[in-house]
Amino acid sequence: MLEEDTDQTSENVLAEIQSFELPIEATLRSVYDDQPNAHKKFMEKLDACIRNHDKEIEKMCNFHHQGFVDAITELLKVRTDAEKLKVQVTDTNRRFQDAGKEVIGHTEDIIRCRIQQRNITTVVEKLQLCLPVLEMYSKLKEQMSTKRYYSALKTMEQLEKVYFPRVSQYRFCQLMIENLPKLRGDIKEISMSDLKDFLESIRKHSDKIGETAMKQAQHQKTFSVSLQKQNNVKFGKNRFINHDRIPEERNEVVFKQALEEDDENEEEVLTVQDLVDFSPVYRCLHIYSVLGDKETFENYYRKQRKKQARLVLQPQSNMHETVDGYRRYFTQIVGFFVVEDHILHVTQKRLVTKAYRDELWNMALSKIIGVLRAHSSYCTDPDLVLELKNLIVIFADTLQGYGFLVNRLFELLCEIRDQYNETLLKKWTGVFRDIFEEDNYSPIPIVNEEEYKSVISKFPFQDPDLEKQPFPKKFPMSQSVPHIYIQVKEFIYASLKFSESLHRSSTEIDDMLRKSTNLLLTRTLSGCLLNLIRKPHIGLTELVQIIINTTHLEQACKYLEDFITNITNISQETVHTTRLYGLSTFKDARHAAEGEIYTKLNQKIDEFVQLADYDWTMSEPDGRASGYLMDLINFLRSIFQVFTHLPGKVAQTACMSACQHLSTSLMRMLLDSELKQISMGAVQQFNLDVIQCELFASSEPVPGFQGDTLQLAFIDLRQLLDLFMVWDWSTYLADYGQPASKYLRVNPNTALILLEKMKDTSKKNNIFAQFRKNDRDKQKLIETVVKQLRSLVNGMSQHT
Repeated sequence: MLEEDTDQTSENVLAEIQSFELPIEATLRSVYDDQPNAHKKFMEKLDACIRNHDKEIEKMCNFHHQGFVDAITELLKVRTDAEKLKVQVTDTNRRFQDAGKEVIGHTEDIIRCRIQQRNITTVVEKLQLCLPVLEMYSKLKEQMSTKRYYSALKTMEQLEKVYFPRVSQYRFCQLMIENLPKLRGDIKEISMSDLKDFLESIRKHSDKIGETAMKQAQHQKTFSVSLQKQNNVKFGKNRFINHDRIPEERNEVVFKQALEEDDENEEEVLTVQDLVDFSPVYRCLHIYSVLGDKETFENYYRKQRKKQARLVLQPQSNMHETVDGYRRYFTQIVGFFVVEDHILHVTQKRLVTKAYRDELWNMALSKIIGVLRAHSSYCTDPDLVLELKNLIVIFADTLQGYGFLVNRLFELLCEIRDQYNETLLKKWTGVFRDIFEEDNYSPIPIVNEEEYKSVISKFPFQDPDLEKQPFPKKFPMSQSVPHIYIQVKEFIYASLKFSESLHRSSTEIDDMLRKSTNLLLTRTLSGCLLNLIRKPHIGLTELVQIIINTTHLEQACKYLEDFITNITNISQETVHTTRLYGLSTFKDARHAAEGEIYTKLNQKIDEFVQLADYDWTMSEPDGRASGYLMDLINFLRSIFQVFTHLPGKVAQTACMSACQHLSTSLMRMLLDSELKQISMGAVQQFNLDVIQCELFASSEPVPGFQGDTLQLAFIDLRQLLDLFMVWDWSTYLADYGQPASKYLRVNPNTALILLEKMKDTSKKNNIFAQFRKNDRDKQKLIETVVKQLRSLVNGMSQHT
């Protein structure tokens, strides 16, 4: 069974080999891998198969041998003919080749000509395709040479999008393409250079631009004001209050002159476009927009302009010294923002936006206000401050016309207005001082009607009694009064100048004028009056005249109120109208003058008292009052005659104060600690002087005292001297402390001091007093009274 399987396997392998299905590696491997004797059996089968095939080949060859021999024989026969044919073909070919050489030459010429024609046609076609490119590139070069850079960029764009794609395969086109970025870079650099030149130019000429814009704004404003003046020509014109004309006519002259000047210069008015060539900005903006780099350009432009803004806003250190410094500062700022506003409204690309412009303006406005606030504080000249105000108003009006918010500038003007008033007050301080220095403090003499009217035209004085008096006559006030009144009106004029063009209502202007005038009265004039009153060289006569002057100035305050009302056309009956504080101002000055009168009068009394030369040890009086005291009384009589022009209470108070001070000085003289001895004769002499004082008091040197009111100033001296003259110690000691005491005003301590001085004198001067009984009794009485007075004084001190 196993051998049968082996034989079958070998047959199958041989069948596969004969079928030519390759590879046969797997088939052969199966022969060797199956059974141990399979290889041997396979080789036997293979040999048998080979032998069978060899037999079959041999049979076939034997079958076809005769046909093969016949074929060889035929071939041998044909070989001769073939050789003849070969010779003929070779000869024919040779003859044909010789005959076609000329044809081939002509054919090659034709081919070469046709190739040349085709090449020429191709070149013409390509040249026709390249010529527009070359023409456009030539146009680009021409535009670059003529600095038409924006057109050059447009040409580049056409070259890149339309022309270069057609000829991109050519080398010259590649060179052109490679050159375009360099040309764009050159255009950017050139346009940026032009922009830098433009920025530098407008930086240098910004003051000229601003000056032109401010002139145009001022011209327009002046023209509007003149029209308003013409429309209101009948309103508020030629109005007077006590011969005080309001300053409208003066303003009309100024406006007329301004209009005439503007008419002359009207043809020369230039616009910003006339002064500045903005083409570099537009060109650069277009170029960067085309190049797709607009944001870089905007950032650069705004950055540079902000730097220029900081330079423009930086003031010079001495700007506050002259108005030209402020004018140059304002014109540069106006020129800067006028350029920005023009670019805002002209450039469609929105290089400058409204938000950017307003942001830049707010930054600048804060800086401007800080600079003006700092530099204006150094201004001490009111004319310079006024010119500064006018410049700020024109500056604000100009920028407001271009759409900038300027409310903060007008708020700043309110601060500067206060400073302007301060400078005016300082200026008028000098004016008032000069008036007071030049015044002679005497009533104004009038010799004729012309002089009378001259004074009345300057000062609103009304006195029917004085009008009835014949010439020559005198005004009660001195020359300083009309001068001060005129200067107060001039101050109001000066203060009004600042309020003009501030866009304020009449009510606000009225309030400003009244407040500034109140400051002039309550601070400046009041301070000058007080300084004048306290000056050492101002005597009693001058003080009396000052009091009279303040009285008339106080009465003139109502005319000043009417004067302000006439200017502002705001009635004084308005609820919020501020009243002038002249009443309190001049009342305070008058009180100070009165106090100074009392002080100087007492000083004068002290000067006379210092001349007293009493012999305190005299035995008998001279029988008449002391010379110094009579001189003092005569002086007081003459002074009190001058006081007749003063209000009654002032003269009475001065007289009472003088008598009281004289009484006190005399009492102080008796009680002086350096005075050790007083004789009875000295007391009697002193009593004569006090009697003269009492006589002076009773003579009514100043009218208006009731009864013996003035004599009461010497009551303390009188009771003290009576006590020593009568020597009525028993009554004094018995009635002391009683309301109805005869010597109620005598103080025990005062009596003790004086009595001790008399006791010492009695001891030293009466050497033989112990031998005279009366003297010894008097000495004992003095010692007894002294002891009792000491007891009273000690009791009073213990009670205290």
